[in-house]
Order: sequence, then structure tokens, then C-alpha cells
Amino acid sequence: MRVLVIGSGAREHALVEALRRDPGVTAIAAAPGNPGIGQVAEVRAVDPAGADAVVGLARDFAADLVVIGPEVPLVLGIADAVRAAGIACFGPSAAAARIEGSKAFAKDVMAAAGVRTAHSEVVDHPGELDAALDRFGPTWVVKDDGLAAGKGVVVTTDRSAARDHGAELLEQGHPVLLESFLDGPEVSLFCLVDGETVVPLLPAQDHKRVGDGDTGPNTGGMGAYTPLPWLPPETVTEIVDDVVKPVAAEMVRRGVPFSGLLYAGLAIGQAGPAVVEFNCRFGDPETQAVLALLDSPLGALLHATATGTLAQAQPPVWKDGAAITVVLAAENYPGRPRTGDVISGAEGTPASGPGANAEVLHAGTSLRADGALLSAGGRVLNVVATGADLAEARANAYERIAGIKLPGSHFRTDIGLAAVEDRISLPTRV
Repeated sequence: MRVLVIGSGAREHALVEALRRDPGVTAIAAAPGNPGIGQVAEVRAVDPAGADAVVGLARDFAADLVVIGPEVPLVLGIADAVRAAGIACFGPSAAAARIEGSKAFAKDVMAAAGVRTAHSEVVDHPGELDAALDRFGPTWVVKDDGLAAGKGVVVTTDRSAARDHGAELLEQGHPVLLESFLDGPEVSLFCLVDGETVVPLLPAQDHKRVGDGDTGPNTGGMGAYTPLPWLPPETVTEIVDDVVKPVAAEMVRRGVPFSGLLYAGLAIGQAGPAVVEFNCRFGDPETQAVLALLDSPLGALLHATATGTLAQAQPPVWKDGAAITVVLAAENYPGRPRTGDVISGAEGTPASGPGANAEVLHAGTSLRADGALLSAGGRVLNVVATGADLAEARANAYERIAGIKLPGSHFRTDIGLAAVEDRISLPTRV
């Protein structure tokens, strides 16, 4: 099988690395890819949001499967174009991708499916904002109703901050979604979905805020770990049965069946799991940790999902132990990041010591004419490490990231720490 991966981040780098481990995958290309991916796979220049360009490249590469990583091409219908060209594609149609592209649409689907989620209200006129804010609080959740790369959300107890964010979004012409605050530990559960067939992957936990102790503004994600030692296995079954399967069935009922990766972001509260949001693709940075523990062929699973045969596919097999992702971010991220600085220490993997069980994935990098590796985005590199348990995986990751030098860069030092210190517990059910 020849596989074309669309995207350029660490998520796509992780997908390429997992596909390389699949003996059934004979060739891999990524477009546009990045310098790290270019070390292990063919890299092609393409606009991921250009349907004709993606289809043309898939034909030129003779792809048996196209895997679309980012959400924007999916919302724009690139998967539809690839399938219309007769090429198998992992990723939902534009109609089904609305579950991420429009939070209001997702709320409507959840209501019809009987799935627990936050109470919400859409505000599309500045004159309605103050009255709407008065109906929420004392913790306000203010979201961009469209795509915002994980950074369009403000969760705050400060009403003026909530108002400022809502007013800014409305000024930009974006409808605002106000939500009631969902308490409890958060869980990311990725599920392969083929119509009404649902196959869960390992649950993970993302760290969205930029600073240690969950301080500072939201980002696209500063790190993640899997599995979750504090989450009982029966909770995953509950999420699949009470959340993902009903939503998948409702999408089928509406004539927009979901095919691809349905990502449920949940809060586990006193009443059980409740949906914070749905995404229509592999999440970043959780994917990097989850795929590090995959011990069975990824290409076969993605191809089965894309071709409507997931029910007959072999379920995923997982390695023992734990995996963690730690994001190295550029100075000023998540604001306007500083770029163009030389990165050192990212090459290779130590032959022994804690860093030997860690790999470096590229997220926002470029190559200078002389071959020097440069920063080219907000989230620059990911260190992904495994270990016999989460404590060992953390030690391996932080040993490795300490050897990477990028002026002004920063990373969180507490990814997975609360779980290691047994400071996460599920609330008593009521």
C-alpha cells in the first residue's frame, strides 16, 4: 500500500512514523511535510486546502490511501474530492466534518442523539452579548463557533475578560458560542468511525494552557500522555456506548455518515462523561503519544476505515507502558511566535540513558540553505517518549528535551505530573 499523508505538523510526523512500522505500507509521501518527515519519507509541495492539487498529487504518487491530518482541508471537502477521484481517503466528508467546523451543528447533533454536553447559546450580534453573558457564569466559557486551531476558547471567572473575547470574535465576524462550565478531569478519546462501527484508541489527556499548573492562555496543546492511570477501563466503554456510538448513529440518520477519526473531548463530572467538543481528525499533541504505543499495523486500520470495512478489521494492539508528548514552543507562543532561530540538539537519539526511549518529531521547522534547522512556527518540536510507566516516560522525555537548544523557547515541565503524583481523581457519581 502506498500512502499519502496531508499535513505538515508533528501529528503528521507521528502518522508517518507509525505507517513506517506497518509492513503492509510500501511507500509514504507527505505533503507539504516538514524537514523531520523529509528524513524518513518523500516530501512533496502542495497546498493542503487545494482540492485539485491534492488529487493531482495523489494520482501522481499512485496513492492507494490518502490520510488527511488537519481539520481545515476536511472542512473544505478535500476528502470528498479525493474519493470522487476513486482514491481511498481517511477523513470525513465536508458535511460530516461540520461536527468540528461548527460547534452549533455539533450541539444540535448531540441534542438529537441524547448526548450530555454543556448548555450553550450562540451569539451573532454584539448587542446580544451582555444579556447572554448574564445567563452564564460564574465561570464563563467563550468559544469561536468555527475553527480556531484550539486557541479560540477562553475559560475565565472574569466577566470582563469573557466579554472582551466575545466582542473581539464578533468584531471579526465570527459567531460566539457561550457554554456552561463542565467540571471534572478532561479526557481525549479518539475513535475510528466507519458509519456506525466504532473502534476506540487509547484515552489520553491534553494540556492546553501554556504554563505549568494550567496557567496562561489556551494553546494548540503543550503536551499529552496516555494511558490514564486514573481512568477506569469501563469509563472508556461508557464513552463509546453513550457518546460516540449515538453520535455516529445520528450522523448516519442525517445522511452524513462519519468516516475517519472522531475525537471526543470530554469532562468526567459527577453525572458521568459530558462532551466539551468534537473534532473530526486526529488530535495534536495526543496523537503523538497514542501512536507511540500502537503495536499493530496503522495503515491497515486507516484503510479499513476509509473503505467501509472497519467492522472486519483486526482491532488495534497496544504496547505495555506509557507514552508522553512534550511540546517545545517558540518565544512568545501562543501570541506571535519568534521564528527563524537555529535549533541544535534535535538530531538523532541517544544510544543509551533515559533519552534513548525518546524521539523528536517536527512541528514548525524549516531548513536554511546551508542545512541548518530553523524554527518556523509556534509549536516547533515535540519530544515523544515511552517508559514502563508514566514516571519513566516523563523522565525519558525531559532528559531528551533538555538537550535541545532554541533561543527563547519554552515548554511545560508538568506534563502528566498530576497523574504520576496521583492528584487526579474522578468525582463521586450522583
